[in-house]
Amino acid sequence: MSKIKLAVLYGGKSSEHEVSIISAQSVMEALDKNKYEITPLLVEKNGEWPSAELLRKFDVVFPVTHGTFGEDGCLQGYLELVGVPYIGCGVLGSAVGMDKIVQKQILRSVGISVVDWVEVRRGEWTNREKLIKKIKSELELPVFVKPVNNGSSVGISKVKDWGELEVAIEEAFKFDRKVLVERAVNKAREIECSVLGNDEPRASVLGEIVPSNEFYDYNAKYLDGKSGLIIPSLLLEAIAVELRQVAEKVFYILNCRGMSRVDFLMNGETGEWWLNEINTIPGFTSISMYPKLWEASGLKYSELLDELVALALEK
Repeated sequence: MSKIKLAVLYGGKSSEHEVSIISAQSVMEALDKNKYEITPLLVEKNGEWPSAELLRKFDVVFPVTHGTFGEDGCLQGYLELVGVPYIGCGVLGSAVGMDKIVQKQILRSVGISVVDWVEVRRGEWTNREKLIKKIKSELELPVFVKPVNNGSSVGISKVKDWGELEVAIEEAFKFDRKVLVERAVNKAREIECSVLGNDEPRASVLGEIVPSNEFYDYNAKYLDGKSGLIIPSLLLEAIAVELRQVAEKVFYILNCRGMSRVDFLMNGETGEWWLNEINTIPGFTSISMYPKLWEASGLKYSELLDELVALALEK
């Protein structure tokens, strides 16, 4: 049999450009060279995407493009127009997965617990006194301030004093026109679940992150190498089963396909949980949770990639 012509597309204009490169290198090292004819396609920070003519030469494209333009439905729409199969979520699932607020609104509407939040838009920020008053009336300290459409904890601040709020919002606005101010979970435990499939998604075992910093920021994720992973998590079996079922449900509700990682926050004292977010192109670095959770579930890294290719060709 001839090899599958597979393009690994990575880089891009996102603030997660460097993380994307690391993920793509891990993917290309793990792909079975006997099955695939692998072509790396690096998109520089100027964001000049490969031509439709070039992309149509491949049987399947693997976008390892974290963040804006590569994970938010923009690239997926382009690949749909080009008419080439690609790994991961489609336009709608990608767009909703990237927008933290739209995601929360949809999930709350179907009864899934999400952390309370206040939205701040750049156009409204001229009346910042009114907005800050609203935030203070609806949320208690500490709070997290996040760009709505961004990943890898870039632009996120933890605010413990209201005097820090304005600066934190200004920082988040550097990355997006919408900002999320969100209640911090007390003694938070970060629980993650990998989901795989198209019409019949299945969830991996759960894992827990033990961040080296106060929260799982960019430095704790990628730089200092001190954060710990507990795989599988030490949750009671009944709670683990519940969260895995919720992860599969969220994957379905948000119209995801191929792959996603679903992240939960849990109060370390009460055990109450909230869905934090879904990540439609999760990290594929050597330390990333998505492949590690599947490996713990009995699916080796190279086998996981084989299944992702098969799911892309199936859809």
